[in-house]
Parts: sequence; C-alpha cells; structure tokens
Amino acid sequence: MTLTTADTTAFDAAELVARLRTTFTSGRTRAVAWRKEQLQALQAMLDEREADLLHALATDLGKCSAEGYVTEVGFLKSDLHYVLAHLDKWIKPERVHAPVATQPARAWIQRDPLGVALVIAPWNYPIQLSLAPIVGAIAAGNCAVLKPSELAPASSAALARCIGEFLDPDAIAVVEGAVEETQALLAQRWDKIFYTGNGRVGRIVMAAAAEHLTPVTLELGGKSPVVVDRTANVRVAGRRIAWGKYLNAGQTCIAPDYVLADATIADALTREINDAVRAFYGVDPRLSRDYGRIIDDRHFARLVGYLDDGTVAFGGAHDESTRYFAPTALRGVADDAPSMTDEIFGPVLPIRTVASTDDAIAFVNDRDKPLALYVFSGEDAVAERVLAETSSGGAAVNATLFQVSAPELPFGGVGASGMGAYHGRASFEAFSHAKSVLRRSTRPDPDLAYPPYTTWKERILRKVL
Repeated sequence: MTLTTADTTAFDAAELVARLRTTFTSGRTRAVAWRKEQLQALQAMLDEREADLLHALATDLGKCSAEGYVTEVGFLKSDLHYVLAHLDKWIKPERVHAPVATQPARAWIQRDPLGVALVIAPWNYPIQLSLAPIVGAIAAGNCAVLKPSELAPASSAALARCIGEFLDPDAIAVVEGAVEETQALLAQRWDKIFYTGNGRVGRIVMAAAAEHLTPVTLELGGKSPVVVDRTANVRVAGRRIAWGKYLNAGQTCIAPDYVLADATIADALTREINDAVRAFYGVDPRLSRDYGRIIDDRHFARLVGYLDDGTVAFGGAHDESTRYFAPTALRGVADDAPSMTDEIFGPVLPIRTVASTDDAIAFVNDRDKPLALYVFSGEDAVAERVLAETSSGGAAVNATLFQVSAPELPFGGVGASGMGAYHGRASFEAFSHAKSVLRRSTRPDPDLAYPPYTTWKERILRKVL
C-alpha cells in the first residue's frame, strides 16, 4: 500500500498501523518463504526499475548514473544478495549451554520479529537509506512503514510507485509527505523505529518512542575527522580524502568533515587534495557530469556562510540558481567557527594543522563522538594508537567511506552520532528480538530445588550452583 503526496494529508496513521498489525498477527510475515519472496521482489524491483531510480537521483541531487548505481542501487543489490545467502543460518535457533542446575534441559536463542516497524529515511542517499533498513525489517519477518524524505521528492515518488508495485501491500507501506505526516506516524505505537538523519530530529524521534517504550535505531552522523600523520602517503591520502569528501557533493553522513594534518605535510596534503579534485572533476567542476548539486536553497545558503570561517585554499565558487557549490577547502579555521562546530554536510573541508598525533587525538576526544574516523599513516603503530585512544561509530585506516561496504561490519554511531547498527546480519538483528528459551523435561522432577530447604539440600545446591 502506498500513500502519495496527494492523499497523505487525509491518511489515518492509526488505521494504517492497525492494518499492518493485523497482517503481522496473522503470522504471514514470520514464514521464511514470505521473507525470501519479498527480498527477491526487492531484487527484481532494483533490476527492472533501475533506470527510474537513477533518474530520480539525478533529478533530486544531480547524481550521475555511475555514482547513483555504486552508492545506492548497486549497494542494495549486494546487501540483498548477502542477506538472502545467510538468512537461513540467522533464523535457525542458536543452541546454548544449559547449566547443571537446570538439567535435564535444553536452551537456545531464537530471533523473533519485533512486529510493525517505522523507517524514517533521509534525503542524501534517498534510495539506499530508505531500502537498506527495509531489507532488515523484511529479513527479520516484520511489517514496515517507510517514510521517505520530502526533500528528495523524485526519489520519494519513485520509491512509492515501485514498492507499491513489487512488495506485499498488506505488509509494507510507503507514506509520502512532510512534517505533518511524520508527526502523525510518530504519534502511533510501533514495535521499532529506525531513523536516519540529524541529531535534532533524532531527539524528537526518541522522545516520541519513549511514550510507548519503543526501541529505536538512530543513525545521526556528526563531524567525522581525518587524522593525517607525517608518515602518510600524502598523494594517496589526498586522492582518498577528496573522493570521500566530495562524493555526492559532500552530502554524506560519513564524509570527512575536517582534516587534522601534521604541520609538516599540511600544505602538501592540501595541494594533493586540490590536484585530486581537478583529476576527478576537471578545472571547473560545474561542467563535470560526475559532480552533484546541493539538495535545496536552505542548505546552499548554510554552506555559503562557511566560506567566511577561514581562508579559501581552493574552490569556493558557487551558483545559487543551480545550487552548484565547488569542492572547497578552508585553512586557518578557528575552533569555534561554525564549520568546526556544525556538521558541514557539503563540499567544504576545513584543513587544520596539528603538531603531533597526541594533539590530534586530544582534539578529537574533546568533541562529540563521530560516526566515522579516518586515519592515514605509514606506521601501523600510529594508526592503531589513534583507533585505540578515540571513540567513533566506525573507522578506516588509509581509506574513507569503505568501512560501510563490508556487510559483516555493523554500521552505526556511538554517543551523539547515534545508537544501534545495521548492514548485513546487524540489519536482521536490529529488527529482531533475541528471545531466550529453556525447555526442561518433566522427568525426573527431584525435590532438591523445592522447599523446605534442609541443611543437606543447601549443601548440595551450593555445590551445583
């Protein structure tokens, strides 16, 4: 079932949830066959409607087809393939040891679906970040409502059309709309809420969930630092930082948000990042088919404001009429400047110098825990020390972004950057309850555990417990 932008103002959120809860209560979604059928239908949807989805991404964000495929459609195809290959194993009850005091008995953990889930998706990767949680919800045997972002209207509409066509309408619904629709959904009782976005709205989601003690997964982002040691391969670091930062015009929750470069290599690193930008997008990136655009006027104006925070090392060009904002780096940015306190979420990169790895670690630890942390170093001991002495949702050494591409690595934040994780098995577990079960035989049924407790019984119990 799909509620489009035209009719969401009149939709009854309570009736929608009740309808899906009826489906869940029927037991239909618990069947392994149903789960696989729906996941395979998602695969078919991505294959058959790929052109529509890529066109929507180009319309909303200016994404070229290669970037749209690799970061969204192809990512989802890989995720679905992995989940389908492992689902039988994940569903199988996990036997655990039953202690002597419980014998004769068997014990196991079984993963039960939570029920009816709400997925609130963001605009920056509107296809991937909408459907990846839905994959987990279906794999775990749940019904779900997807609320795509109204800031990516073409992608929202495409998802509504495609999901309505390919998935079970009694179990998976899409609600388009804006704040009013989101508020109506959050007022309902859910068995799980999965939200991807900023911390301000994350607090609103968590407060709404608290009304019904609903478990939440919050993917919130934050300022992801890059520590570049004096022993790093500066050319490779420059290319990989530039790629990770300016992909999707910097509108990536795990994009490098700022660089802490050793003072001895900071100038060279800045030149290498600039050279990489030229190699990727040409002398004038506005002419590149591979470089995206800013999502809306509000975010564009916010990014323009950051240009006053320091000296523009390269880039800085922007065009309000097309929401083009060039790949940009800033030097000489103060600690309390907006670009060093806000999550930038755009193609502006402050590059700061530090005297040592100690200073870089202290700088990171003096701020909220980030969703991602990157370290470039030619010495394993330095990289290991940065990882050991900082806290982040995830991390990568001599790379950016690639930590999200391994399905066996859970993806999630810590502290202000979020709670909970998904991808691969973690997606399945995010929408499951690990239920502990112990089964005893009715024979024998010794009196040892029952009152009255004699001295002899207590002595025996102390030995077996």
